[in-house]
Amino acid sequence: MQLKIVPSFLMLLVYFSLYAQEATEIYLFDLIQTEDSYELTNPKNISDNPGYDNQPSFTEDGGSILYTSIRDGQADIVLYDIGLNFKTWITDTPEDEYSPKPYPKKKKNYTCVRKEKNGTQLLYKYAFKNNKPEVLLPNIQVAYYTWFDDKILITYIIDEDTEILQVDNFKYKLKYMLQFKIGRSFQRVPGTDLISYISKSHETPEIYVINPNNSEKKYIIDAFEGSEDMVWTNEGTILMGLGNKMFKYNPKTDKNWDEIKIISDLPVEDISRLAVSPDGKKIAVVVAEVKKEE
Repeated sequence: MQLKIVPSFLMLLVYFSLYAQEATEIYLFDLIQTEDSYELTNPKNISDNPGYDNQPSFTEDGGSILYTSIRDGQADIVLYDIGLNFKTWITDTPEDEYSPKPYPKKKKNYTCVRKEKNGTQLLYKYAFKNNKPEVLLPNIQVAYYTWFDDKILITYIIDEDTEILQVDNFKYKLKYMLQFKIGRSFQRVPGTDLISYISKSHETPEIYVINPNNSEKKYIIDAFEGSEDMVWTNEGTILMGLGNKMFKYNPKTDKNWDEIKIISDLPVEDISRLAVSPDGKKIAVVVAEVKKEE
């Protein structure tokens, strides 16, 4: 079944504003698994840049982090090398680039959403050493996305009335809708063929998992009100921030959310986006920027 998405101009303006340039920083923590929980330790401010630094994503080898950063009023993509503690701006264009992610199984490429000057917002593929981009989904306005594998892409599409979670199967050239009224945080559950997402169909936000191949879904737990972002550990535990705290929930062992310890000499406020490294030993945490005292 083919979907025809016709976004309204006003709806697009609303979702373009989701990339509002609030002042944030990205901290890199060690993610330590304890006997029955986790601890975040040894924080480092890897962005250390005034303004918006957000949307971190680890490369497939875990050695670097892609993220969006604002410089001179322009959104570009940064590649941070963890071992060298060094960051490189890998885009420098008149357009704004957001939501960088590694292209699965293609180490020379990454993808990002590019917002054109006319408001068009499309998903592009870039080469790390060549800034000539390729449009992956022509004529489809993408707000957020995640790779299921190298052939299947899950996208958050902007419709006139609601948010749509859509599957794009490049191998079979198929597009079909999975869910309506979802949040911006969705990802493949490690070690499974499932995608998790936050449903906003009811009064309370709820976390579900769904199989993109047959659309079978399962309720997991209620999400926190006012929190948009979550991430999975390699062991199948959900981590979610709320204010200056972090919580965990494992569907197999936990009955409810439990707070985990954050050991930090850096200010941690308004936790939002999260990313866990492929080996599960690091976690990138987006926090509100705290102005330095003069």
